[in-house]
Amino acid sequence: MEAPLLHDAGVATEDGDYAEVRGFKEARKVFWIETVKVWQIALPIIFNILCQYGVNSVTNIFVGHIGDLELSAMSLVNSVIGTFAFGFMLGMGSATETLCGQAFGAGQVHMLGVYMQRSWAILFVTSLILLPIYIFTAPVLKFLGQQGDIADLAGSVSVLVIPQFLSLAFNFPTQKFLQAQSKVNVIAWIGLVFLILHIALLWLFINVFDLGLTGAALAFDITSWGITVSQLVYVVVWCKEGWNGLTWLALKDIWAFVRLSLASAVMLCLEIWYMMSLIVLAGHLDNAVIAVDSLSICMNFNGWEGMIFIGVNAAISVRVSNELGLRHPRAAKFSVYVTVFESLLLGFLFMAIILGTRNYFAIIFTDSKVLHKAVAKLGPLLAVTMVLNSVQPVISGVAIGGGWQALVAYINTGCYYVFGLPLGFLLGYKVNWGVQGLWGGMICGIVLQTLLLLFILYKTNWNKEVEQTNERMRKWGGGQGIEVDKIVAST
Repeated sequence: MEAPLLHDAGVATEDGDYAEVRGFKEARKVFWIETVKVWQIALPIIFNILCQYGVNSVTNIFVGHIGDLELSAMSLVNSVIGTFAFGFMLGMGSATETLCGQAFGAGQVHMLGVYMQRSWAILFVTSLILLPIYIFTAPVLKFLGQQGDIADLAGSVSVLVIPQFLSLAFNFPTQKFLQAQSKVNVIAWIGLVFLILHIALLWLFINVFDLGLTGAALAFDITSWGITVSQLVYVVVWCKEGWNGLTWLALKDIWAFVRLSLASAVMLCLEIWYMMSLIVLAGHLDNAVIAVDSLSICMNFNGWEGMIFIGVNAAISVRVSNELGLRHPRAAKFSVYVTVFESLLLGFLFMAIILGTRNYFAIIFTDSKVLHKAVAKLGPLLAVTMVLNSVQPVISGVAIGGGWQALVAYINTGCYYVFGLPLGFLLGYKVNWGVQGLWGGMICGIVLQTLLLLFILYKTNWNKEVEQTNERMRKWGGGQGIEVDKIVAST
């Protein structure tokens, strides 16, 4: 196991935690140590996320050369059906991130495989429950107002990509298992290899065998299961400490694990669906085409930034959970403070770039002068959103690392759907501020959520968090099963 701190750095105590920081020199050392540790984890994860995004993008590029109707169908499956299912499955898998990270820090490495298998079982059942969304995609899209021919073709594609969706039940828990041990480089390499393989498969199935959309879906399925199986092989062959074979212990006390998984899913889904609802609401404004297109361009840039901070989210989750398991309250606290500060600096950098190019960046997507002006008007709102979205994922990662998912889910519900969404609706439709009103109101919800979470971080008693983690690990590591209710209760 990697030592959390370097004793010769002059800032560590006998037990490996940080000493009290009393001056600029010590603060600078702590800042540098935490910067290195967080980004060593974050950069490979970011690279892997970009590879996964590349799989979707390359698929759309190949399909786009088949035809416009086919591109619309594939885009709908990926952006609407896929995003909904992906968000929920990712959230359900985040419980593994909490438990594996804390267990690894506490030295209970033998429990990591148990938690991963428990998550496999839960996510597989979840995937079966969500399966009707893929089977009945066409009527669902028609109900949402989608054009009939596009909805029917999207329905055919969604059935073909069911194997890809089922792979997520094993992909996410295995990925969290590896992240908890900071074994992130292997994830990055697997992502790169299968991105290259995916491009080759798309060319073979579409350009050589002329299989069209069926070929694109088949390539998608093979790539997804290839990534999943490669991760599983690495775990079984090379992770001897964390993996001790299949065990019935994975099914013990499973309901408490389900509760934490559901809290994680709700927390993440409320965040993902919040910004998606903005485009849905914009579709009912006057001149809806311009509103939706300008928003889509802005959300594309916001999405690229979001991938960076998804990596940071995973990294800070690993750091916090590991340090809590190691009984290092100062290390957990300082890691959070350093990461929030650096993420905020990145957010301001992206804000400056957007403000400086707001009259020009839409050229990448369209030649329409009308859209250029519409996007330029939204530039300041996009810039503010980028700053907020640089901090919010970090705090969510802290919540996952500490097991606070239920608390954050309540905060998200209140700030986003009780305050932000109604305010956006009021400003957009009643005050007639249009898309700026919709987005501005929803930004207010993000601001409120961020301020509340920052206040919770400020008031957190990290010594108490260590005690709670230590108590959980004492019970979990003894082979008596998991008492995840303690996590939910502690929030």
